[in-house]
Amino acid sequence: MKSKGKSFISIIIIILFFVIYNFDDIKVWINDLLPQNTEQNKNNNTKKLADLEYRPKTQAYKIIDNDYAKLPEFKYKVPHINYQKLDYLNRAKGATAYLTKQNLGKSKGRESQTFKPTGWFNQPKKINRTRVFPVNRGHLIAYTFSFNLDNNGNYHRGLTGSIDNPKNLFTQTAFSNQRVMQITENKVRNALKNNYKVVYRATPIYRGNELMARGVLVQAESTNKKLHFNRFLYNVQPDLDFDYATGRSKINQNMQIPYPEINYTKKNYHVNKKWKY
Repeated sequence: MKSKGKSFISIIIIILFFVIYNFDDIKVWINDLLPQNTEQNKNNNTKKLADLEYRPKTQAYKIIDNDYAKLPEFKYKVPHINYQKLDYLNRAKGATAYLTKQNLGKSKGRESQTFKPTGWFNQPKKINRTRVFPVNRGHLIAYTFSFNLDNNGNYHRGLTGSIDNPKNLFTQTAFSNQRVMQITENKVRNALKNNYKVVYRATPIYRGNELMARGVLVQAESTNKKLHFNRFLYNVQPDLDFDYATGRSKINQNMQIPYPEINYTKKNYHVNKKWKY
């Protein structure tokens, strides 16, 4: 009996050692399995964002909940990305990235992109004598901080950034991608350069069965808490109107959109503290 008792105690000690040693990764794993909100709350939040209408001459983003987001804990050891599966319309649905400095990278060139996300109509328009391509292949998780990760989001040393992964691409206007989203992406890059971990989530927001997203919700937090944002970026383009059901566009020079300030986190700068999603 004493021998059995000692064996049982030994097993308990081994289990406890395993749990304590791997506690951070176990918490992340459990957190990923459990929904952050109920499905009904998620649907309500998404619908509220999808129903927003952009008004010309206003900023092409909305700061939510004072720029703070509720994200999973960042006590993870290995960087990875949780990509959502494409939905029944083949639309990208979102990605949550658990990033470290290992994910930063640059390359002399990039592979060609062939995948066309839903709502992809990129015929050039002649606007003020300038040839304009309306949309880009928008990356949910930026190329420059998705190095060493494969298309399923698993760590794989030596890989370049995500470039043509359908789960990571959506049709995004050139303005939203290059002028607005670049600002939040630069904040993530700077935090990673300073060796802070960052949890970063990007979620395209569609209205009903439309093929082109109305905008993208970007959220982030770093381990030192100095980086944090929670912002809805409208998927709009100066001088163009979009049919979001198809992605087609037409010229409308009344669609005037101001360029965002580089630092648009000032307390009194287009922050609606009462607006929550």
